[in-house]
Amino acid sequence: SSAKFSKSTVRKFIMKFAIAFANTGPFINPDKAVAMAQAAEAAGFESLWTVEHVVVPADYQSPYPYSDTGKMPGGDDSPIPDPLIWLTYIAAATKEINLATGILILPQRNPVVLAKELATLDFMSNGRMLLGTGVGWMKEEFDAIGVPFSERGKRNDENIAAMRALWKEDKASYHGEYVNFDNCILRPQPVKGSIPIHIGGSTDIAAKRAGRLGDGFFPAGGSHEEIARIIGVTRESAIKHGRNPDDVEITTGGNGAIGPNALEEISALEALGVDRVIVPAFLFYRGTEDTLAQYGEEVISKVN
Repeated sequence: SSAKFSKSTVRKFIMKFAIAFANTGPFINPDKAVAMAQAAEAAGFESLWTVEHVVVPADYQSPYPYSDTGKMPGGDDSPIPDPLIWLTYIAAATKEINLATGILILPQRNPVVLAKELATLDFMSNGRMLLGTGVGWMKEEFDAIGVPFSERGKRNDENIAAMRALWKEDKASYHGEYVNFDNCILRPQPVKGSIPIHIGGSTDIAAKRAGRLGDGFFPAGGSHEEIARIIGVTRESAIKHGRNPDDVEITTGGNGAIGPNALEEISALEALGVDRVIVPAFLFYRGTEDTLAQYGEEVISKVN
């Protein structure tokens, strides 16, 4: 029963709306990216979520987990701008919309350097940064970067803990298998004391990680039954680790959240415990500003 996963009714629920794959397709163009971001902000979207691959080795054999073909959509040579640089550019052209990675492949990054980059972007945008993370799936990319693919889960968790220490503590120390530092001062620190970290992934391991240490969980879309089940895994993990499961914000959605049945789909997702509905940018490629405004009028304004 979906009631098992419903959110607390103590507070008035407001659904958040977001755009995924924001830094792809025509929105790699600076002018079109700014126009889209400003139109999304005006339409009532809460956040923009960017994707990343540093490189895509030609003829990669690692299976892409979100497609039956095992290959990423768009081809190996589709441009994917660095998400943080793209978001920084957008931050300067917007005022309120949140800036998110969905996802950034955290184990590939140096967490001390990344903590500084994220804190700077958050500070310069007045606290609008959301960090969606994933452990990655393309071994060939890890090989090119020089990070062992087999260690990515442990590195991911250490990197999260190390960055939070740098963001929250006056003089931060952290000691792990991969990250070690003492009495390090990172300034500026995030505007709200830290940056929310949303765990991405479609596996039970990702769901359990989100319940254990995430501020949010960003599972891939699927049937309502699949979404309900994996949200349940997250909530159970949160309870197991002494956390309030309602503190783990759920972001998911897909093509069903746009079109003639959008309101029904969003209502169903809300009943499952979803906090943020995310729709892909490619649905707004044609007539971007008009279609975003229309979505704001016909969906966002009626839900909230």
